[in-house]
Amino acid sequence: MKFEYPRLVHSAHLFLCLSSVCGIILLATAQAPAGPRPGPGCQAKCGDVDIPFPFGIGKECALDGFHLMCNDSKPFKGDFEVVNFNVPDGKIRVKTAISSQCYNTTTNVMHYSDASSIFTDSVFWVSEKENKIIVIGCNTLAYMISSSYVIGCVSTCADKTPESLTCSGAGCCQADVPKDIREYRALFNTDYNTTTYSGCAYMALMEEAALNFDPSFVTSGSTKFSDKNNGKVPVVLNWKIQNITCDVATKNTSTYACVSSNSACLNSTNEPGYLCKCLDGYRGNPYITDGCQDIDECHDENADRCRFGLCENTPGNYTCSCYPGNYLMGGVCVPAASSFPEKTIAGTTVGLVIFVIAVACACLIRERRKLQNMKQNYFRQHGGLILFEEMKSKQGVTFKIFTEEELQQATNRFSEQQVLGQGGHGTVYKGLLKSDVEVAVKRCTTIDEQQKKEFGREMLILSQINHKNVVKLLGCCLEVQIPMLVYEFVPNGTLFDLIHGNHGGHISFDTRLAIAHESADALAYLHSSASTPIIHGDVKSSNILLDSDHGAKVSDFGASILAPTDKSQFVTIVQGTCGYLDPEYMQTCLLTDKSDVYSFGVVLLELLTGKKPFNFNPDAPEHEKSLSMMFMCAMKENKLEEVLDDQIKNEGNMEFLEEIAELAKQCLDICGENRPSMKEVVEKLDRVRKVMQHPWAQQNPEETESLLGERSNMASSTGISAESFSIEIKTIMGMQSGR
Repeated sequence: MKFEYPRLVHSAHLFLCLSSVCGIILLATAQAPAGPRPGPGCQAKCGDVDIPFPFGIGKECALDGFHLMCNDSKPFKGDFEVVNFNVPDGKIRVKTAISSQCYNTTTNVMHYSDASSIFTDSVFWVSEKENKIIVIGCNTLAYMISSSYVIGCVSTCADKTPESLTCSGAGCCQADVPKDIREYRALFNTDYNTTTYSGCAYMALMEEAALNFDPSFVTSGSTKFSDKNNGKVPVVLNWKIQNITCDVATKNTSTYACVSSNSACLNSTNEPGYLCKCLDGYRGNPYITDGCQDIDECHDENADRCRFGLCENTPGNYTCSCYPGNYLMGGVCVPAASSFPEKTIAGTTVGLVIFVIAVACACLIRERRKLQNMKQNYFRQHGGLILFEEMKSKQGVTFKIFTEEELQQATNRFSEQQVLGQGGHGTVYKGLLKSDVEVAVKRCTTIDEQQKKEFGREMLILSQINHKNVVKLLGCCLEVQIPMLVYEFVPNGTLFDLIHGNHGGHISFDTRLAIAHESADALAYLHSSASTPIIHGDVKSSNILLDSDHGAKVSDFGASILAPTDKSQFVTIVQGTCGYLDPEYMQTCLLTDKSDVYSFGVVLLELLTGKKPFNFNPDAPEHEKSLSMMFMCAMKENKLEEVLDDQIKNEGNMEFLEEIAELAKQCLDICGENRPSMKEVVEKLDRVRKVMQHPWAQQNPEETESLLGERSNMASSTGISAESFSIEIKTIMGMQSGR
């Protein structure tokens, strides 16, 4: 039985494949003028679809970046058919291709069709709220690969046809779409998907509301999912006007897009960029002159504006009045005094006021009870009771359970000005507690049902991590739908910013080596010294924070898991950061401590080369797009010096650099079993640091020789090769000879 398919090799998880299989690139100039306005000669419809400005058929009828083509009575943006437009919310719906793998039982060949979509340098990006990553099939593992993320899931059939109509893992699985995705490609795991399932499996990034899963989609030989959708599915895209904020846009009236009176500018969630909206009480198109029209609330069939009275429409609002002889009282028109005796009027008035107050109080009490019950339910769902009992039984636990109100006050109601950073697992805010302690508050984006059940227990385990190079978890908030975490605040940014930021400063090899050693020490502690072994799951330079002395602190345990006790355990959602993701993890769905070792090897490469894990320059050669691939090629061809950072390779320490490069090579081994443990990595880095810092080498050569002899014996007794001490011997002998 023969399979024909593209192999998922060492760099398959990297995004370099996107440059060779490209969809249409939607171009938009960031600072270009806002562009023309629709004229009398512009086409208002394409087939049955209305074309609202800022979109238009042809460049002369649209804002820059929003021009469309009308082919066969259908509007297209590049190669994508536009289904409809939502101008008020800044969204469009387009059709994109479905990726598939189909097994031919006659030829015993697996056929693949991988779809990709690219919106680089444009005003469009994939909406993370309306869309999902969908995988349909039996025993199928597939990923969405973007410039920043690799995320996918496993769909299984358990040897039988799924019966559920929901996409919940049996025959169909789904994963959340990360924020700000401008390009993606769907890939199937060719090593995992080895079942000779005589049908087709599919993967698509599509609008969640458009998926109507049917178990017949995974029937043997079925192509119903593709046939039903004619090979394409809808995807919701967000858009923005230019790549500038409202503050900048409003200062240039010649390019400002919000031309309608009664309109306002609104900063895009994907900054920089902005949208236009009609003011409250108006609706229409804010991008055209007089496009925002007053809403006649008095004739709005969705609301009973003035009960028992007269409604008068006003610009942007409305007023209520009563018929002659009646009075407006408590929102209701009542007869005038002449119609009733004075006592009746007074009694009615008092009774009505008491009734209104009673109803308001009852509603307020009900809502408060409802909110309190909801918070209590969330607290129980997240294991709060278990966590609370465990905290009482353990002495010296400083972990705190915060209320939602406490964290809102600490972060100024989660103000955008307090945002420290955003990632695939949530947003981090800077906060100040009432005790004047600075903290970092993380609002997570998603949590699955299994994590909910184990959350309390895992928080208690994480709270007991006590290592100077691990960011301390101070507490959590469990009374919200998705728990929030509270960490110590680390003030000096990330290692990624230090290496790749526009600081212009020199980073010595000593500093880089110290950061690498401290980070490795933290990971080794998590793997082997914590009360329960912990796998980080998302090791990267942006998750290594730096204090004021450039001391390293490993952070962001959003992807962490407790080390599995059963080797058969695997995850159904594969996630991580492109460039750092262990290829073995992608193929087996089993996250291990050696996955962290691989990711740490990429961090070592960043420290050695000063380069990012990806080179997105489309003109760069294929082998230079992936840092790990470029490094491995350089090592194989004995051209290490060509990829090293100039700042450190001129310090006359090539022996040390070669030693660290060899360690990185071992960490990046394609087979996890061949990689060293983090404890072995720490020992290696510690030896190199100590050799570099020996103050006695010049003063006492005899003692140096004696110590080297002891170390050689120690190396032999512990199984460490003599070659691992070569760098020490060369350095010390160099000191003795006056070099």
